[in-house]
Amino acid sequence: MLKELVEYLARVLVDNPDAVSVEAIEDEKTTTLRLKVAQTDLGRVIGKQGRTARAMRTLLHAIAAKSRRRAVLEIVE
Repeated sequence: MLKELVEYLARVLVDNPDAVSVEAIEDEKTTTLRLKVAQTDLGRVIGKQGRTARAMRTLLHAIAAKSRRRAVLEIVE
């Protein structure tokens, strides 16, 4: 569910939605999501002063907290 949410949000934000990929790595209590986008769309995903990335992380933390998990979003170049 977290992977699909990040993928959906990223596809809506970028100019090249086909280049979006999300890799989910699950531990015992942590889910790490690695988001890859085209180099030209990196600024759109991060946003001014990181506001867009921070908003995505806030959503992830709220959803993960309901299932007593921890979610980490990594934006990979």
